[in-house]
Amino acid sequence: MSSRAEAILKRISESSSPVSGSRLASEFGVSRQIIVKDIAALKNQGNDIIATTKGYILHHTPMPERVFKVVHGDDEIRKELLTIIGAGGIVVNVFVWHKIHGKIEAELNIRTEDDINEYIISLKNGRSSPLKNVTNGYHYHTVRAESESALDSVSKALDDIGFLVKDEENL
Repeated sequence: MSSRAEAILKRISESSSPVSGSRLASEFGVSRQIIVKDIAALKNQGNDIIATTKGYILHHTPMPERVFKVVHGDDEIRKELLTIIGAGGIVVNVFVWHKIHGKIEAELNIRTEDDINEYIISLKNGRSSPLKNVTNGYHYHTVRAESESALDSVSKALDDIGFLVKDEENL
């Protein structure tokens, strides 16, 4: 695959909306016909690129995800998040079930140690405490991973450090 085709694939995959062939041609300094040929080559290599009336999109197979119920202290937030990403997970969100207010949720999208560091800094600099403190430390994370086996690894890792709450435990 040419470096231009790789760059086109990257551009399409990172876009939240369709990318027109004309825009790609302009960005890469080639004709629209060259873009059409590059797209055809990318499709032949197994990339699920869809041509719409507004441009090209890459069909993504959704990653498997699982919700984990966990409990730990404030001083163990970094350990929890490092455990999840270390086992191959992406921390999509954190949420609690409040007895009066119902589900209270915050998006996280933590993928890397840098993301964790930013999150920890924002908690320390913020004017509020972690969401888990509303429910005595009990909270949930939606976690995505490349495979179900990676999610199994996340579950085992959380269990190994004593953070995973089993179904029979109550709030």
